[in-house]
Amino acid sequence: MVKIRNIELGEFPLLLAPMEDVSDPPFRALCKKHGADLMYTEFISSEGLIRDAAKSVQKLDIYEYERPVGIQIFGGEIESMKEAAKIIERTNPDLIDINFGCPVKKVTCKGAGAGMLQNIPKLIKMTEEIVKITNLPVTVKTRLGWDENSKFVVSTAEALQDVGIEAISIHGRTRVQLYKGEADWTLIGEVKNNPRMKIPVFGNGDIDSPEKVVEYKNRYGVDGIMIGRASIGYPWFFNEVKHFMNTGEHVPSPTIKDRVEVARDHLLMSVKWKGEHLGIAEMKRHYTNYFKGIAHFKEYRMKLVTSFDLQEVLDTLDYVASHEEEFQFA
Repeated sequence: MVKIRNIELGEFPLLLAPMEDVSDPPFRALCKKHGADLMYTEFISSEGLIRDAAKSVQKLDIYEYERPVGIQIFGGEIESMKEAAKIIERTNPDLIDINFGCPVKKVTCKGAGAGMLQNIPKLIKMTEEIVKITNLPVTVKTRLGWDENSKFVVSTAEALQDVGIEAISIHGRTRVQLYKGEADWTLIGEVKNNPRMKIPVFGNGDIDSPEKVVEYKNRYGVDGIMIGRASIGYPWFFNEVKHFMNTGEHVPSPTIKDRVEVARDHLLMSVKWKGEHLGIAEMKRHYTNYFKGIAHFKEYRMKLVTSFDLQEVLDTLDYVASHEEEFQFA
């Protein structure tokens, strides 16, 4: 049984990665329903929380049905991060996660996210200070290092454990790589197999099939796997992985009706949480993935991504569901 303090996650948990503009409450609800064991919010700016910025504060929304759930924060200043951790603690998540992995330039140029990998002593000090001021378990999401010449993740993970983090998730690329090339899991395996490491070690990067989950579990010995892009528009992925791990067999892929039903639920939850205009707008990035690989779908995809009329979008989805025979998987 993998545990983060007293949070039981099962024998080999599957975690939903924190993804900006993706891992919001509607999407998390669907991933929970379809088998995710632990989820994280979108990353939240510590400076935004302290300023009470509306977008940052809204990301604190968590719901009982999605537990266990962690709130992830990022920032470049220790005092701001401590203040943000106190604000987060009041919203009662199951844990706090510190983002030392985001490679986006507007984050790293402020020394936050993966930018912190250029200053490991400060990264360790920041983590230690946050652990000290919260009663919640603290976890970390990070990368192998800043670039090819600074892959210090093995020693960094050990130092983070020493200052009190209770789990670590590692993406198998450097910051300089962004999301290019192939994720290198060998150092993730080294972190896990370091005899000094006692906390759960989760791997992340390029997980796009149930077979790869089983292969990486066996090869690198990680305690669980964090899934990101493979779940966008495809929350079924978690249960598909679990079924394959248990049986060695694949479950049938979701039908077009299944896809419409989940896309509709996602849309309605999105509208309820964000309001009609923003809820419709932010769903547009998901439709391509929900209906990926379906032939003769271009006309309907265009309707879904261009309309801002809720009833029109719902009518388009209804048409697709009721005319399933017109479409087929390419």
